[in-house]
Amino acid sequence: MIFLKIFVDMLTAHTIKIIQSLDKKKYRQKYNLFLVEGNKIIKELPNSDYEISEIYSIDPEKLNIKNTNSEKIQPGELKKISFLQTPKDSVAVCRIPENEKIIETSIQIILDGIQDPGNLGTIIRLADWFGIEQIICSNDTVDVYNPKVIQATMGSFLRVNVVYTNLENYLPNYKYPVLGTDMDGDSIYKTEFPERFSIIFGNEGNGIRPSTEKLISRMITIPRFGNNQSTESLNVSMSAGIILGQIFSDK
Repeated sequence: MIFLKIFVDMLTAHTIKIIQSLDKKKYRQKYNLFLVEGNKIIKELPNSDYEISEIYSIDPEKLNIKNTNSEKIQPGELKKISFLQTPKDSVAVCRIPENEKIIETSIQIILDGIQDPGNLGTIIRLADWFGIEQIICSNDTVDVYNPKVIQATMGSFLRVNVVYTNLENYLPNYKYPVLGTDMDGDSIYKTEFPERFSIIFGNEGNGIRPSTEKLISRMITIPRFGNNQSTESLNVSMSAGIILGQIFSDK
């Protein structure tokens, strides 16, 4: 396989070029690789389903990860392969799992066209916090292996199953209620949430697309209590946090 030919025992110009290219989806797909940065998250990788291809660290002994190719590099080299403005201590090159599988779960999040990496990363982190095991994404939602998404999850991507699919094909076969989020829905504070359901959050600017909206059982909203009507609508990840908090308030 192609990734076996990429990495050698030293950080060559070719290796640097390959790693730098992983900020783009087409190259992540080409090499089947993505980057994880920082010792804290990297230490969690051996206990997950993700396979580490290589680790580059300014102090590999601090990681103490066995049976993994680890190379000591200089801070200047780390800066060349890091996607952070202030590089941390290590980067791990990991393999992208080849088979995405939808699992059975009681409550799941569905994302319809989320584009901002920070929003996706934060929603994954929220899902992990509330014990939600799965997020279903439309095919045009930002890639979970985008470096900014991975960083924003703070490691939560290791514990949440993120799957991409065509929502118009998936939702008609989903047998439980589907709740959508909208400015004109029913108040979340007057909503009785079922035991098993999905909740959909839409695109940052356009909301849930009409073709998805047709497949929704009920719309819910976070009511505005302030009197200033010029206040901007809530950020999608902020809305997700408030709604998930209400859903689990009676659990």
